[in-house]
This record gives sequence, structure tokens and C-alpha cells, in this order.
Amino acid sequence: MQHKRQALYKGFEYLFFFSLLYFLHFFFFHHYIFYIVNIFVHNTFIPQDPSEEMLVQISQQIQKTRKPEWLKVRLPTQEHYFHLKQLLRKANLHTVCEEAACPNIYECFSKGVATFMIMGDTCTRYCHYCHVKTGKPNEIDVHEPQHIAESIQQLNLNYVVITSVTRDDLPDGGAQHFANTIKSIQQNTNCSVEVLTQDFQYKEEDIKKVVDANPQVYAHNIETVERVYKRVRPKGVFQKSLELLQTVKKINPAMPTKSGFMLGLGETKEEIITLMKQLRTHECDFLCIGQYLQPTPKHAKVEKFYAPSEFKEFEMLGYQLGFKHVEAGPLVRSSYRADKLRGKL
Repeated sequence: MQHKRQALYKGFEYLFFFSLLYFLHFFFFHHYIFYIVNIFVHNTFIPQDPSEEMLVQISQQIQKTRKPEWLKVRLPTQEHYFHLKQLLRKANLHTVCEEAACPNIYECFSKGVATFMIMGDTCTRYCHYCHVKTGKPNEIDVHEPQHIAESIQQLNLNYVVITSVTRDDLPDGGAQHFANTIKSIQQNTNCSVEVLTQDFQYKEEDIKKVVDANPQVYAHNIETVERVYKRVRPKGVFQKSLELLQTVKKINPAMPTKSGFMLGLGETKEEIITLMKQLRTHECDFLCIGQYLQPTPKHAKVEKFYAPSEFKEFEMLGYQLGFKHVEAGPLVRSSYRADKLRGKL
């Protein structure tokens, strides 16, 4: 009886073993035939698990957005770059170079050139091209103007750009804080000051506060051509941003004005030329043109990478149109080596 029971158990073991072999054979054979058909017939690869699928998607995205050679930037080696970053953190200051992930941060920091971003690092608006975080900002640091002046003294800078996040939560958009910062720098240093402002919701009385503080240059970026503008900057108004530059001239005709825009958001050559003409019509003196680079996958995608030769063409056109100075290139940003303007003021 015991012998028969052992034989029965043995039979069940063989049945289970061969059933398992048949199942594995059936599963893997059909599974890989399915993959082979997809690869050779449809030229696609279907991952076996979610992690592989993610890797495939990332790989495909990297191939689609691979940047040209001329957009590669060298990593920093200069001591001044690290010294400046350490000083900024110690003083609790922010630079747009860091917050906006500017590709020129290493070059500018290494040369002792920085763009200070006042009123915190959190913007009340979201633009589809901008890397600065959006949310509810903290209260303004009333001692910030003095901290910036002290940092400029320590770094022995001779030209700085002061910009800010947009602060729609403040009655004047932070215009008075801009003015206080300019005055603090001028009273405590020999440094020239360029301001790159938000739109202040296009209120002339707030723009006047900044102009009356007498910076060396007043800049406001138009960002892109009119057709694309509303799609990437939904809370701005294209025509009013153009008029803002003219408002500065109305308040102080001697005040140099500056603007900048990005290429690669789907604009045409004709639209670029039209925009340059519009800026000159609205009395813009200095111009910056650079390549748009997508900060994260959730931001507006790059429609085109412009070659250096194309930027050179727009630079030459800018001088023909009457701009006093034009910076145009793949890595140019509105504050890139702004100290070059010092000799043209």
C-alpha cells in the first residue's frame, strides 16, 4: 500500500514538472515570437516591464532633443566662480543665472559678472519657457538692497544686472524695492546698474519709480514673436510689453533701453525680422537674441536649433536697423556679459 502511495506521489511530481515545462515553453516561445515580429515587421521594441518602458521613452526623447555641438558648455575650473557662489549663499542672495539654469553661468561667474535676482526666487506667474519656480512668494527682505551693495563691494564688480521674479502679489509689483536696490548700489559702490524688469502689470506710475532711480540701462524682454507670445507667456500682453519700452523713454528720453527674445519656439524668419523692426519703432536701443533651451519636459519644446551663422545674420541686421549694440548667439541670454554695454552708455 505504501509502495503504491509513493508511486502515486511520484506520478504527481512528474505531472507537475512536465506541466510547468510546457507552460514555460508555451509562454516564452510565443512571447519572444511576438517581440521578433514587432521588431522586424513594425520596427518597434515592446519592453517586458515598466522600468524598461521608461528607459525606452527616455532614450527616444534624448534622441529627439539632442543638442548641436555648438550648445555644449565647458564646466567651471576657475576659483572665482566657486567664491562667488559661496558669497551669494552666505548673504542669502539669488541670481537669475542659477534659478533660470543659464548655460553661461560658469563663464559669467568666473569673470565676476552676475545678475542678481531680487524679491526671492518664487514667481507668481508661470511661463512655458521659464525655469524659475512658481508659487506663493515669501515676504520681501527689506535689507536685501544693502546686502546686494555689500556683495558688489566685496566682489569688486563694476557692472551688475538687477532683475526679479514677477510679484503680482505686491501693490506696486516690487517697483519701490527695485528703486531702493538701485539707490543702495549707487550710494555704496561705483558700480553701473542695469535693470531687467517684469512688466509691473504695465502701470506707468510703477515703471516711473524704477526709471527715477536712474539705472544706467532699463531692460524689459519681449521674449518671442507676437504669434507665439500668448502661447508661452499667457499673462503678458505683447503690444503692452513693446509700449513699456517706449514708456521708459517718455519718462526719461535719455534712458537707454534694452530687450531680448528667444529663437526656437516655432517662429518664422519673417516674424523675427518684423519683431526686430517693432522693437526699433518702440525706441529700443540694445538687443539680445538667443536660442531657447527647454528646461524640463513639461516646458515648451524646442522647435528648431538655430546655427551660429543664422544668429550672425540677425546680428548684422540689427545693426542695419539702428540698434546701438546687438548680442546674438546660441548661448546668449538677456544678461549675458552685459558689462559690454558699459563702453556704449
